[in-house]
Amino acid sequence: MTTQVRFETPSSVQEACVLLASAAGKARVLAGGTDLLVQIRSGRLAPELIIDVKGIDEMISVRREGGGWRVGASVACMQLARHPEFRAAYPGVVDGANWIGSIQVRSRATMGGNLCNASPAADSVPAMIAVGAIASVEGPNGRRDVAVADIPTGPGKTSLAPGELVVSFFFPEPAPRSGSAYIRFTPRTEMDIAVVGAGVSVTLDQAGVCQAATVCLGAVAEKAILVPKGAEALIGTRLEAEALEALASAASAAARPINDKRGTIAFRTRVAGVLAKRAAIKALERAKENG
Repeated sequence: MTTQVRFETPSSVQEACVLLASAAGKARVLAGGTDLLVQIRSGRLAPELIIDVKGIDEMISVRREGGGWRVGASVACMQLARHPEFRAAYPGVVDGANWIGSIQVRSRATMGGNLCNASPAADSVPAMIAVGAIASVEGPNGRRDVAVADIPTGPGKTSLAPGELVVSFFFPEPAPRSGSAYIRFTPRTEMDIAVVGAGVSVTLDQAGVCQAATVCLGAVAEKAILVPKGAEALIGTRLEAEALEALASAASAAARPINDKRGTIAFRTRVAGVLAKRAAIKALERAKENG
């Protein structure tokens, strides 16, 4: 017997949260649907309520906001990647968005969905973490800001409380001479899942010395992980060979991957260091261009 699924299209975030809270965990949010619909059709999920949030203005807009940019959680990846001002400010985030699925998938897939699906291999997440993105979360108790790094807690799991949803992301304005990059390894060029991913951001002073850095790895732990020792290896240097090798060593040491059909622990551990180094070099090139 087929269960009837209720479909709602709220016009506000508050209305969406009321619907979520009333469903007692049996509802799912439809942003782009590129993960949700596949999971429903495969039998992994059987929600009683689907809440389509694509009609909520706040969740589908890209705009400047004091000291940065505000991006709705339901903005399609392709829309974000084609936004000239955002692309120039956060190239690493666009790198991550451009790795999600194919062109057709990216025309529907969203950054909010990619985050809340909570795959350890999500491509947009390390890139967002590397630039200090903050998620705006709405729920029964009001709105709160949460670092993107603190949303996923494990495969398929998030820190969101019942009735909460991610409304938007705030991206702080990059400092002058800043650059970011995201690189991943996959057997295929698209329509594949990251075996390892690395997001890096750097900020240089006027002399070209790194004064701030963030390093984040994906697909090598239960969620995207920050690598503070990798950032420390870069700060105070011009990202010379010695600093980059120290970064690679720190990234490999921080990785705690699993063996599966896409890669072994040894391979992923090694590649984590290689990709962190390459992402740092790319971020450095972009920072110099912004000087």
